[in-house]
Amino acid sequence: MEGVVSVLPNSILNLHTTRSWDFMGLTQTHVGGSQEGDVIIGLLDTGIWPEAESFSDDGIGPPPAKWKGICQSENNITCNNKLIGARYYNSMNQYDVTEFKSPRDSEGHGTHTASTAAGRIVTGASYYGLAEGVARGGVPNARIAMYKVCWSFGCSTADIFAAFDDAIADGVDIISVSLGFNGHRQYFEDPIAVGAFHAMKYGILTSNSAGNSGPEPATVANYSPWSLTVAASTIDRKFVSQVVLGNGQTFAGTAINSFVLNGTSFPLTWGGDAPNVSAGVDSEISRYCYPHTLNSLKTEGKIVLCDTLFDGSGVLITNGIGTIINDLVPDYAFSYPLPTTLISIEDGAKALDYIKSTENPTGTILFGETWKDVVAPRVVSFSSRGRNPITPDILKPDLTAPGVDILAAWSPVAPPSIYGKDTRSVKYNIISGTSMSCPHASGAAAYVKAAHPSWGPSAIKSALMTTASIMDPRRHEDAEFAYGSGHINPLKAVNPGLVFEAFQEDYADFLCNQGYNTSMLRLVTDGEQITGTFKRTVTNVGSPNSTYSASVDAAAPLFIEVVPSYLTFTAVGEKKTFTVYVGGPKIIQQPILSSSIVWEDGEHIVRTPLVVYTVLPSTSSPSYSYSVPSKKPSFEGSSLYHKNGIIQGGI
Repeated sequence: MEGVVSVLPNSILNLHTTRSWDFMGLTQTHVGGSQEGDVIIGLLDTGIWPEAESFSDDGIGPPPAKWKGICQSENNITCNNKLIGARYYNSMNQYDVTEFKSPRDSEGHGTHTASTAAGRIVTGASYYGLAEGVARGGVPNARIAMYKVCWSFGCSTADIFAAFDDAIADGVDIISVSLGFNGHRQYFEDPIAVGAFHAMKYGILTSNSAGNSGPEPATVANYSPWSLTVAASTIDRKFVSQVVLGNGQTFAGTAINSFVLNGTSFPLTWGGDAPNVSAGVDSEISRYCYPHTLNSLKTEGKIVLCDTLFDGSGVLITNGIGTIINDLVPDYAFSYPLPTTLISIEDGAKALDYIKSTENPTGTILFGETWKDVVAPRVVSFSSRGRNPITPDILKPDLTAPGVDILAAWSPVAPPSIYGKDTRSVKYNIISGTSMSCPHASGAAAYVKAAHPSWGPSAIKSALMTTASIMDPRRHEDAEFAYGSGHINPLKAVNPGLVFEAFQEDYADFLCNQGYNTSMLRLVTDGEQITGTFKRTVTNVGSPNSTYSASVDAAAPLFIEVVPSYLTFTAVGEKKTFTVYVGGPKIIQQPILSSSIVWEDGEHIVRTPLVVYTVLPSTSSPSYSYSVPSKKPSFEGSSLYHKNGIIQGGI
């Protein structure tokens, strides 16, 4: 039919803070200005809990005149001057009994992301006393519009398309999307890429999560050039819960343990010594403590040592009082439905030796603590890595932001731990994922938009990328493919000096010339010499009269030349074009060569990364499912699973 650009099957996507804002340098003294009230952040997510204190409109005036959206009021939803819009979509017409047929959030995810981006300042927020302090978003006075596209079954492409259309027509300034496909699709087969393209045409920046399929290479999601792709990194806080054995040995475990055990000594057993024999389970299975594999007569009232990372439900349903998990320790923490901590395999072997050699072994699990992480920020293991799977010569992810152990508002009807049947209720929860880093970038983008209302999406994205803090490649073997331009720095982004701008016609030219990338891919794979020419245009947003000089940090054996090497401006808004020439010898399966180009005028530092690498043959991503096995399974549920011996996680 005339007017139909393309037809795609309706498919399902997956869902992919607050020390974090202070950690980025965006303290309370820098936020809350009246100009924030003119900025509207639209979120495509699981909905929102309107009554959460993070969405109070105390002291906030009416929405800006540009707002054209609505508030669908089913199931007693009420908007206000903070939460100015709420819509929901369900083209599949599938509803779980726990879900609301309205924009109300039963999952917790959307409430968490919305409050991370733009939640009001709330004192005394915590998760059962852990991480207690001030919870807030990056732009506490900005407006929020929620577009509920995700349900218990996932997020359908038809609903995502509809939500993008509505958000654009409603008048939002930033769109935040913490979801994506597993696997890769061409740009115009991906509803987020298509929606973000249309948003870009109307001057709206789309901020995307990079995905949680790391640390494998070329797993990054949401890689369209016109959107902002955000990796996840740590903040300077980590959660620890210690184990104390009856012989005095103490092990520091990783967990968000919100339980207090009333006593210092409890009976201790190993899951392998408590098999559910009547169900045909032996020690080789019961050691992992999966549901229905344990004998409650041997676990009731005891702390159980288990040999794999799981949600604790196997011990919980057999009346155990706690679990010590012995497995690979990830660089992020989970919360559980009973006293739990995760210790290393080495410490687990010591604990098992104590259990085996003692007639009546005992132990306890201490209430959780927060320790300072002095090496933060580091890109977390689950954060998806580049290269860009569709366009290898455009770097993805774009930057990294806090996405590990983030405290933010939560739906009180959603489980507060990784156990889906946990019936406790919390107002704030601590979770991890690129879903959490994305709204940090969305809030930072809104912060820049509030300071520069006339800036378009590419200018905002450029400002965030070129001012990002440099990450240490010695701690990241994937270098820029882990963290992009670096760690987001909202304060510097407000005054970048120069910005790289791109518009609809530029992206159209880019799409029309995609054949070039296929040829380049073959050349690099065959080990041809390095050669590349990049023409870039910058816009002066700093001082009217200024001269920028270029410096190059070129990794051996690269040759990089910038022509011209000086750019002189006489007015704000003036544009200048320069060309970057890259050369070098043949490379075959060479590690990533990280370089950069920096423009300086004595006040501003404008940095862009340049990466050279060998494209290896692509492989299809494996799929994972769960069933009770005869050996350790791979598990892909709401928030954790094993993959090739590496613990994965996040939402």
